[in-house]
Amino acid sequence: MKLLILTQYFPPEVGAPQSRLYEVAVRLMQKGVDITVLTAMPNYPQMVIHPAYKGKHYCKEDLNGMTVHRSWIYIPKSKALTKRLLNYFSFVFSSLWWGLWKIKKQDILLVESPPLFLGITAYLLSRAKGAKLVFNVSDLWPESAEKLGLITNKTLLRMATRMEEFFYKKSALISGQTQGIVNNIKGRFPNKTVHWLKNGVDINFYDVNKTFEKNSWRKAHNMKETDFLLFFGGILGYAQDIEVILKTAKLVSDHKDIKFIIYGTGPEKERLLKMKDELELDNVFFFDAVPKNQMQNIIMDMNCSMAPLKRIDLFKGAIPTKIFENLALKKPLLLGVEGEAKELFVDKGKCCLFFEPENPEAMKEQLLFLYNNPNKLQELGENGLDYVSKYFNRDLIAEDYYQALTKIL
Repeated sequence: MKLLILTQYFPPEVGAPQSRLYEVAVRLMQKGVDITVLTAMPNYPQMVIHPAYKGKHYCKEDLNGMTVHRSWIYIPKSKALTKRLLNYFSFVFSSLWWGLWKIKKQDILLVESPPLFLGITAYLLSRAKGAKLVFNVSDLWPESAEKLGLITNKTLLRMATRMEEFFYKKSALISGQTQGIVNNIKGRFPNKTVHWLKNGVDINFYDVNKTFEKNSWRKAHNMKETDFLLFFGGILGYAQDIEVILKTAKLVSDHKDIKFIIYGTGPEKERLLKMKDELELDNVFFFDAVPKNQMQNIIMDMNCSMAPLKRIDLFKGAIPTKIFENLALKKPLLLGVEGEAKELFVDKGKCCLFFEPENPEAMKEQLLFLYNNPNKLQELGENGLDYVSKYFNRDLIAEDYYQALTKIL
């Protein structure tokens, strides 16, 4: 099987789609699938082309056995809608050009959405290369863009909806990252085959039994062994409600041993740093994003992690990817997400504690419960490792996807 993965986001960038696609691709290669990737010059989430790729319009490289073609993308300095659209469409056209010239015949073309507009390249390339089209949806677009207020132009939204429907109809298989996404698409397109391509974790990589120096991160950052550390690692964007973390930090500021550790970059970071100063928080510490191979030692020195999202109906079907790595390392989470994530990890997995999104008082209550009940903290951690090992193991997820891809040929 020859599989072309078309995505705007791919390693060495860090992020959920980058990690998910790469991990699935590695496991498909182990089953004999010939993987080719067509992606953009690395730039996310800083929105700056990585130094090794500056000035390039096209390059080809090998990434652990995958052939990776990278093409030019326009990186705007402004967050205006027109600039974001130029960012998307620059890669739509550059990837189509280089895809036509540089990539051979394929059996399947798997495209990652969003950005939805990349479906234009995917559809045309799938026709040119004789490939079955697989549309992988990690976020319902344009629905999510409308509900987040990122796009308000009704004409543009109608056009994007028609485009979305066209791509789904032309796909041999549609996959979605959550049950909410899968059920939404199935409801609108009952005759299409829709597969749940879960997010998950590499149990072998995030191994709680690996040898590491206990409290090494704490010592390096002048934190005491007795400090109660809460961790957030990920994109500091519009969907993530980091504000609730800062407001909660203010509410528990009298507990000098409770500290909030935030790792990440993104469009909201500058505003959040300003908010930290305005609230005079000396119990919140921001750090830049680090490579995946450094994350385990950091998480292992934490007591608990946090996963808050904005209170929007759309996010009732969201599952923050940071959940999986933390649970694999026996770190429970304070989960500020309603809907599917709560059902899976609070009700079924019994490995997280739920608080109402955007409610710092509710977050404070659950935080102090864990702070005062170390046995419960340990119990949730043990449950978490057991749950993700059984139901969100990347090896099992890739095997299911391989079978789904095989069926469409």
